[in-house]
Amino acid sequence: MSGQGGNHNVIFRIPTPNFGAGLIEAIPDSAILANMNADVGLKSQLGIQGHANSLLGGTVNLSANDGTITRFGWKAQNKSLVIFAGEAYNVEMGISNEVFPQERDETPSCRGQVATPEDANNFSTGSPGTLSDVEAFANFMRMLAPPAPAASTPSTVNGRAQFVSVGCAYCHTPSLKTGTAIRSGSSRTPSAALSGKQANLFSDLLLHHMGPGLADGITQGAAGPDEFRTAPLWGLGKRIFFLHDGRTTDLLAAIQDHSSPGSEASVIIQRFNSLSADEQQDLLNFLRSL
Repeated sequence: MSGQGGNHNVIFRIPTPNFGAGLIEAIPDSAILANMNADVGLKSQLGIQGHANSLLGGTVNLSANDGTITRFGWKAQNKSLVIFAGEAYNVEMGISNEVFPQERDETPSCRGQVATPEDANNFSTGSPGTLSDVEAFANFMRMLAPPAPAASTPSTVNGRAQFVSVGCAYCHTPSLKTGTAIRSGSSRTPSAALSGKQANLFSDLLLHHMGPGLADGITQGAAGPDEFRTAPLWGLGKRIFFLHDGRTTDLLAAIQDHSSPGSEASVIIQRFNSLSADEQQDLLNFLRSL
């Protein structure tokens, strides 16, 4: 598909799930970096490496504003849930807001006398203060509970073992721990729901080359046409469509699509294909239990 002026910058995307997003936001950069640097020799042998989404350089996807690690969106292009919400309001619905205050189309005949931004906090004198829709939506996403996995069975226990032995867990890191996250609306009180928790997200939150088979042709920051954030797998058992464009409902096909020339997952998929049919089914059952 082509966008404005014939640019090849339009692609079909399905939304990223937001359950547990507050926990992802609360994971410290140091935890992501420590995980990235763990088993680096083994990852290198398998062709796995994280990639920066930053014009500043570095070894992880960084915010060009403050150098911290970005983590939301298919290409880890957004730093926080407020930015993530603001982008969605602006790009998906055309609503300017305090994060993106300018209109994307400033044609006078289109704008009329409507003030910008269209969505803003309201703390007018003499009336109760109200948060903007973007701020409220960010708070809503922040407090969504993470998906709860199904009870373990002999099949899913073996499937998890295969998931680790094949090497899937090098990118789909089973768990990262959150830091001390401030409660929404407070500058002093830590959130009991978000602080010091194990986020069982099954993602390293880094960018990886996935080859031409999954490439979407879109560049966001320094994330190139075939690079994506490792998709968190929690809640996978409740999903219908897989991959960034929802191209398949077949979980096995989604796994196989990770392999193509230049993909960091190609060796892992070869190892998956070497499993017996029963071992592959146990691994699929484990993923469906998440």
